[in-house]
Amino acid sequence: MSRRRIKERRRQVENDEQGVIRKRWRDRLRIALVFPNTYAVGMSNLGLQSVYALLNGMDGVVCERAFLPSADHSEAGPVRSVESGARLDEFDIVAFSVSFENDYINILGVLAGANLPLTSEQRGTPHPLVVAGGVACQLNPEPIADFIDCFLIGDAEVLLPRFIRRVERGKPRRQQLLDLAREVPGVYVPAFFEARYHDDGTLAAMAPTCEIPPIVRRVYLEDISRTSTCTAVLTAHTAFGQRYLVEVGRGCPHGCRFCSAGFIYRPPRFRSAEVLERALEEGHRLTGGVGLVGAAVSDLPHLPELCGRALDRGTRLSFSSLRADALTPQLIEVLARSGTRTATLAPDAGSERMRRVINKGLGEDDIVSAARDLVAGGIPNLKLYFMIGLPTETDADVAAIVSLTKRIRHAFLQSSRARGRMGRITLSVNSFVPKPVTPFQWVAMDSVRRLKAKARRIRTELARVPNVRVHADVPRWAYVQALLSRGDRRVGRLLRAAFENGGNWPAVFRGSPLNPDFYTLRERGAREHFPWEFIDHGVHRRFLYREYERALAARSSAACPMIPCDRCGLCRGAAGPAEGIDSS
Repeated sequence: MSRRRIKERRRQVENDEQGVIRKRWRDRLRIALVFPNTYAVGMSNLGLQSVYALLNGMDGVVCERAFLPSADHSEAGPVRSVESGARLDEFDIVAFSVSFENDYINILGVLAGANLPLTSEQRGTPHPLVVAGGVACQLNPEPIADFIDCFLIGDAEVLLPRFIRRVERGKPRRQQLLDLAREVPGVYVPAFFEARYHDDGTLAAMAPTCEIPPIVRRVYLEDISRTSTCTAVLTAHTAFGQRYLVEVGRGCPHGCRFCSAGFIYRPPRFRSAEVLERALEEGHRLTGGVGLVGAAVSDLPHLPELCGRALDRGTRLSFSSLRADALTPQLIEVLARSGTRTATLAPDAGSERMRRVINKGLGEDDIVSAARDLVAGGIPNLKLYFMIGLPTETDADVAAIVSLTKRIRHAFLQSSRARGRMGRITLSVNSFVPKPVTPFQWVAMDSVRRLKAKARRIRTELARVPNVRVHADVPRWAYVQALLSRGDRRVGRLLRAAFENGGNWPAVFRGSPLNPDFYTLRERGAREHFPWEFIDHGVHRRFLYREYERALAARSSAACPMIPCDRCGLCRGAAGPAEGIDSS
């Protein structure tokens, strides 16, 4: 058969397949699930994969995926769905899964490319309902509030079925949104809330404009062993290749003060050994390689036994996160037997004092011993994560990053020489960005100028150290992230201006009457009302502020006991978001 005939036949098959998919649309709720980044990034996201599987498992629903065009812009034209090639304006719902604030600008690009009005108020009944969820939206949806019809706040396993049951095709748009806001916990409709400001520009209140609950309460799945969150679509075109991803738990008990996952996902929950055992068996059957995902994988109670059985089957294992103080010989053996070439440690800060400030709960000896044991166990390369610009950071704390790296390298070299093989240490130096719903939501971000100087100092002092490489992020992008992380609804104007001028943020800042430093470089007052506080995550504001005060005093706090207690307020019932500070 000629090449021309082969191409024609392939095109006919593709058209037939799309025809079958479109027949499935009849009398079904049609949802385009959009990740506002490229296919490779999006399909590496386990949250997107789990939502995709969840929606397609519901009666009366057909869900298709959509992504931004490739990074090299080789894909021309508007964004279309992967499965049928349909335009986004043909769907009933366009649902964004948003993990990162810097992807907000891509949401506008997708809407514009789909010929949809950018703002919610411009969209009418013929247009799809534009929905957004994901961790970035759970933290602070306000910077994109003008562009989204409704947000879903909470665990998808609980929230999505309730949401889908209340969506009715053909219902007038305003009534549909009103019913969702009134009847589905976790649904936030920005059009029904009004932001009011003090004369100094700080937020006075977020008040509903109609009869709906004034507080949006996060919903969560109490027993995550009821579900199994795993890779739904295997594809080689991702950062993880053909690795089958399995979520072992949600949340983290350690309470690092910079980390939002440790607070918005409280209480920490782990899946049972039985559920994970079945998931690992499925991953081994499909690919032979399984990635265990979670904020605190090494805290999984039955991890050594689980890994042992997987290795006996010949499964290759990898981990999204392992704490230095949890690296037992058994876990190091798992990494080595799975063919791991680079292990990651996250000291996050160089000095003992700074690790107390952030409540890391790791001593320097723990970190150095872990590096030594990893290399001795057959892992030749190390990657170290550090942050600069943390609250109360001094020049001595920055210098301690260099000192700790050199001490780790010394232990690293000793173990490497004993094995007769020399590896590499790579530092990833990242600018600290204050996040909502953490004890550091009150702090000011360090300036771009100082962050650049700190990164330059670390890079210079380690430049001539053999076997050490330094990669630092770009502080100006961290600044934009901080703006989008902690901004109110007015920041949406800056976001739209950045989209319209091709992402030239410096030009936007120069031409805007709104000062971005107000959101990024300003320390918040103890009683200041935050734009995200109409969302109730269950953790008391008093608890977060006490943790902030302990951070300023360089005092660490105990980890979450993962049993009912009265420390953070979650187990006793959530506090009102406007509750005052009690620092006693």
